This record gives sequence, C-alpha cells and structure tokens, in this order.
Amino acid sequence: MTLLAGSSACTTEDLEPSTEQNKPIEGGIISVSNLYGVLKGAYSMMTSSGYYGRDIIINGEVRGTDNCFSNGNSGRFTTEASLSYNPNSTYIWDNCYDVIASANVIIGTDATTLTGDMGEAEHYQGQAYVMRALAHYDLLRTYGQQHVGGTLGVPYVTEFKGEDLFPARESVSDNVTSIMADLDMGFSLMDDSYDDGSKQFISKFTAMAIKSRVAIYFGQWSVAATAAKAVIDSGDFSIVAASNFVSSWVGESAQNSIFELAFSATDNQGINGLAYIYRLGPNGSYGDVQVLDEVIDLYEDTDVRKDILGYEDDMLRNIGKYPNNQGYDNVPIIRYEEVVLNYAEALLETGDASGALTQLNLITSNRGATAYTVANKDNILNERRKELMFEGFRFDDLMRTGQDLVKTSLQQNILQTIPYGDSRLAYPIPRTEMDVNSNMEQNPGYGN
Repeated sequence: MTLLAGSSACTTEDLEPSTEQNKPIEGGIISVSNLYGVLKGAYSMMTSSGYYGRDIIINGEVRGTDNCFSNGNSGRFTTEASLSYNPNSTYIWDNCYDVIASANVIIGTDATTLTGDMGEAEHYQGQAYVMRALAHYDLLRTYGQQHVGGTLGVPYVTEFKGEDLFPARESVSDNVTSIMADLDMGFSLMDDSYDDGSKQFISKFTAMAIKSRVAIYFGQWSVAATAAKAVIDSGDFSIVAASNFVSSWVGESAQNSIFELAFSATDNQGINGLAYIYRLGPNGSYGDVQVLDEVIDLYEDTDVRKDILGYEDDMLRNIGKYPNNQGYDNVPIIRYEEVVLNYAEALLETGDASGALTQLNLITSNRGATAYTVANKDNILNERRKELMFEGFRFDDLMRTGQDLVKTSLQQNILQTIPYGDSRLAYPIPRTEMDVNSNMEQNPGYGN
C-alpha cells in the first residue's frame, strides 16, 4: 500500500495521513472474534514478500556482504547488496506501518465492550503490543541513525488515526524505551492458557525472546540476560539436536521454534518468496542470492550446518533453510538457539565469561562442531554467523558491534570497504513519506 493511497492532490490540506494511519480497518469490532480477525490480518501482513516473507531477511544477508551476494539473475537485490539504494524505494516502511496500524486498532479497542471471553481479548491485545514493538524495532534498525552518527529514530505510532497524523521522528533512545515498554505490556497481558501450541502466534515468551534481541542490539546487557534467562527457564523450548537440524527446517512448530509465520499452498509467496531468491531449484527459479565461495570454509566437515549449503552447478547456495521452492515452509522469526546466543553474549558483557562459555558450547555440542575453550566477543559473533546464516542477522550483528563492511571477495557487490558510520548504513526515508509529511526529516546522504 502506498502512503498517498492513490491521491494525486498537490496541496498540503489534501494529502492523506502518513505512516499508514489511513487504513480503513477500524469500526465494526463488537466481539472477541472480530478482534481475532484483525489480529489474523496483521499476521498476514507480516508474511508479505516485502516484509518477513522475503525482503527483510534477504536484505539482512546481502547488506552484510560477507555471507551472500546478488548475482543479478533477475535484477533483484543488486541495489541492496551494493548499498546503493535511493529514496524512491519504500522497502519495509509501508509494510511495518500497516502492521502497526492493525496492532493499534486491537490495542485501542475497549475489551470490556466486546462479547466473548475478556481474557482471550487481552491475550490478543498482548500479541498486538508485541507485534507493534517488533515492527517499530524493524523500522528503527533499518532507518534509525544509530550507526550513521545521528540520534533520530522513527515515528513511534501508538494510536490509529490519532491526533498526530503527520508524526515527526523520535530519538533512537525514546524508540527503544517505547519498544521495551510494549514488550513488557504484551508479556503481562498474555495468558499461556490461550496458546494453541502451533508457534504461529506470539506468546508470552515470544515477548521475552524479542526483548533479548532488542537488548543485545542496543547493548542493554543486564536486560538481555534477564529476558533470555526467562525464556530458557520456561522449559518450553530446546536446541535441536545435530541429527534433526536439517530436517527441522521442514514442517512446522519444531522444538526450537519460539515464533514462526505460517505459509502454505494458499498463502505462500511463490516466485516472490525466499526459496526462489536463494536457489534455482529443480524447476528453475530466480536464484538471485548466492553464497560467497569462502563461506563453506567456516564450517568443519562434522558440523551439520554445513549440510545446509550445497551447489547448483558451481554456485554455492542456501539449500537447507526454507527448502520448499513453492514457499510452503513456515518462516521462523525467532528460534531458541538465538536466545541462547543472546544469553551467552549478555553473560559475557556482564562479567560471567564462564557462564557465557557454557551457553556458547550448548550450540556447538548440538551441531557436531568443536567446543570453544574461551568465550569472547569474536567467538560469539562467529557462532552467531554460523548458526543464524541466511536468517537475516548478519548486517545487524556487524552494525551493532561497530564493524566496517569489508571488501574481501570479487563476488561481493560492494566495490570497496564501507566504513562504519557511512551514511549508506541507514536506509533513506521513502520519498513518498517525505513528500506527504512536512514533519519528516531525511537521513544523511539522501538530500531533503
């Protein structure tokens, strides 16, 4: 959906509200089942190819530059992989604010006026709070100025069609405070008794898992440790054993899945999905995103994660994650292994190197990899790279640790090393948003 909603007017008074507050989804909510319908619609928005159905995951890999590159087979993702994007791209801006708008409808509904189970209604509202937090976090890590020398984040929208229809950007620190508050509120409102066990809906411990992710991104180490430990102590999840690692990417609701988005024959992304971008497959597809040749050397021969990699002719590919070429595989948004690695890093940063080493080696011992003898930042980042490859984490891990995007291979789309702090490390605010919202400020390097 475009921000202008098809408007061709040229005066300020005629412009439609920005940040997706013009979506016609409010009204008519008289029952808890109506609230559930809006919630399901928000989950569906998250599965779009412009969001978790493809783009945010692929961009996290190709922008990281040292895992994957775009071969330009269909002309897609070369711009992103070379960090040469421009303000004409809306990327995830519209998608995220679509989700936020629906979440705000749910949150803003007075549950006491609805027919049905009040506890169930609050459980849905708790999911909406977490959804709102995640969408704002995705916007912040994409458009925020935290890695380009500035302080601006994104507009944090908490009302559907509220009084401020043309919001300005808040600070990064204010965004983080709001994200954490939403995650805590979501956790408090949700009730485990309403979970269906499918992992396809946000749960209480999804909130804590995402909180650990946000906290390590922004260096809130004690917060990250507490949130990750809550997930671990729940006993609801476990690391997938080496013998089941590859097969865990086929099917639904694996033991290590905390939250995943559902895809099926009726709602898959097909040629616009992850599988079509990562490989050619038996019937041929786009296969724009290849793996750098040297990546295979990261893994020992005994490491089962090496089996995720494979060759199509002489092209190294992601063969094992999201393997169904029709896009029927669910997409994990957060896995238990990530939380364990978050905990390891948080323990290291809070002075418990021994505890960090224990957590780190829980991963290696379940992958057929050699155990580490010491926990340090490099080892944790190395293990994150190996465990979370192709899931969209690489760029963020490099950015949050202040690293350059280093030119090491002719296969990389970047022409030379891009230093940390370069303006290209933040996406431009979309031109459509700049045109419609006089309160919006552009990121450095992209004009006004």
